[in-house]
Amino acid sequence: MTLAVRAVLVGKVAPLGRRGVASGIFKQPVGDSVLVTRTGLAGDAQGDTGRHGGPEKAVHHYPYEHYALWRREAPGLAALLPREGAFGENLSTEGLTEADVCIGDVYRLGTALVQLSQGRQPCWRLNERFGEPAMARRVQETGRTGWYYRVLEEGRVRAGDRMTLVERPAEGWTLQRIMDVLYRDTLNREVLARLVDMPLLAESWRNLARRRLEQQAVEDWSPRLETPAAARAEP
Repeated sequence: MTLAVRAVLVGKVAPLGRRGVASGIFKQPVGDSVLVTRTGLAGDAQGDTGRHGGPEKAVHHYPYEHYALWRREAPGLAALLPREGAFGENLSTEGLTEADVCIGDVYRLGTALVQLSQGRQPCWRLNERFGEPAMARRVQETGRTGWYYRVLEEGRVRAGDRMTLVERPAEGWTLQRIMDVLYRDTLNREVLARLVDMPLLAESWRNLARRRLEQQAVEDWSPRLETPAAARAEP
């Protein structure tokens, strides 16, 4: 499996929403090659480094084909979807979605080597980004979340470079399958137990599966999906 990189994007921290919450969600395409480091792309930044970025979320990939679906389903958002970067992604391609990728997939990305570590759990900053209070929940419900890579070998990447699958150690464990358990079949003990024992999966997701098994309950999603009053835009 080989495809071309449509765009490579980075962004600085900037105010988000009327309350000016610090966020790195505003990404811009880069024309030159970019260094891919263990903690992310050179020149990229996050407003909340406790929840965003880091070795297990070094590079965020969002499929460009999702944009057409969003424009069709939510015409009111079309003005905010003129090109790549609306979802805070670092990497944009066509031909690869959550149904096609598996946890642990290893890709040669330009000269770097990256491995799929986890999906994106959408948060309320998407609500502020799109001016839509339910946007994060809609992203979660559609499964159009995108995903993250850890970096196995640092290197460089630019738009137009090839992205090639070089190893698939967890055949059948697509991101779509895992998200189905996270958000729909939420207390499937058999699959949750498999996720706990999946070393290729990011530790935070393995811990989430472990807590569900121990507590036999699903965590509260509202703090992640609903914009807190301290950050909410004024009506």
